[in-house]
Amino acid sequence: MTQDDTKTQNQSKTRQLLGMKGAASGESNIWKIRLQLMKPITWIPLIWGVVCGAASSGGYVWGVEDILKAAACMLLSGPLMAGYTQTLNDFYDREIDAINEPYRPIPSGAISVPQVAAQILILLFVGLGLSYGLDVWAGHTFPIMLCLTLGGAFLAYIYSAPPLKLKQNGWLGNYALGSSYIALPWWAGHALFGELNWTIVVLTLFYSLAGLGIAVVNDFKSVEGDRQLGLKSLPVMFGITTAAWICVCAIDIFQAGIAGYLISIHENLYATILLLLIIPQITFQEMYFLRDPLKNDVKYQASAQPFLVLGMLVAGLALGHAGV
Repeated sequence: MTQDDTKTQNQSKTRQLLGMKGAASGESNIWKIRLQLMKPITWIPLIWGVVCGAASSGGYVWGVEDILKAAACMLLSGPLMAGYTQTLNDFYDREIDAINEPYRPIPSGAISVPQVAAQILILLFVGLGLSYGLDVWAGHTFPIMLCLTLGGAFLAYIYSAPPLKLKQNGWLGNYALGSSYIALPWWAGHALFGELNWTIVVLTLFYSLAGLGIAVVNDFKSVEGDRQLGLKSLPVMFGITTAAWICVCAIDIFQAGIAGYLISIHENLYATILLLLIIPQITFQEMYFLRDPLKNDVKYQASAQPFLVLGMLVAGLALGHAGV
């Protein structure tokens, strides 16, 4: 085996462990298989959403206790609840994955269906327990963290499972996914260190429309299987080119809308930074995604999404500074 072959094999194994497209097959370690089901690559935006929520609360203090609280909330939003969501999604998508990604743990036979069901339940109940513990730790009179976790778990279920299976509808499914990645962890971070209010709820739901665009990016890798099984993803409904334009417009326009709101509350410096962060996103959209969304989806996400998540933090800092 050449050095290039070894490098390619190692990259493929890494992609498998992270739950990315283009993974290797044949993994036998059950814990690595369980981790693959949880798709660690998807934890990052939820963990970051907690950071943005802590920033927007205006109540986070750099001290040992608040650092530990934030870390626990990140564990809740990322490994536990995102892990639960991704495992649940793989459970109900095993027929689609057999077409699009046959190397995934369930269609490849690397893990049994009862083992997957047990993993789903364990992640869910540990997440619920931790969320209640955070409510007690924060001194909440109303268990807001537990309610947010229950709401997120329910949304994950109706997104993946019949009869609703929101992912069958390109608009509802992608918005549900976008709000799960932006609004829910943001609310959790904000509620842990401050008081969640309707202004933050509405703004983050609006921001989640940019997350809808990110969710559409993930549909391009599954377009063939979705078409065969009759799932109405945006690439299936509108075609590859139109869906790509819908995706990038959602990402850019709704971020710009948040910048406009920041200007309206006189947070002009933060608004300017947010607008400047949109420029490289547009550049990478043109360089990669709009030219070939099927081939360049991962490359586009790696190059452009860091600017989106930095923009989220800028918005969170602005809201915290303004005392919204």
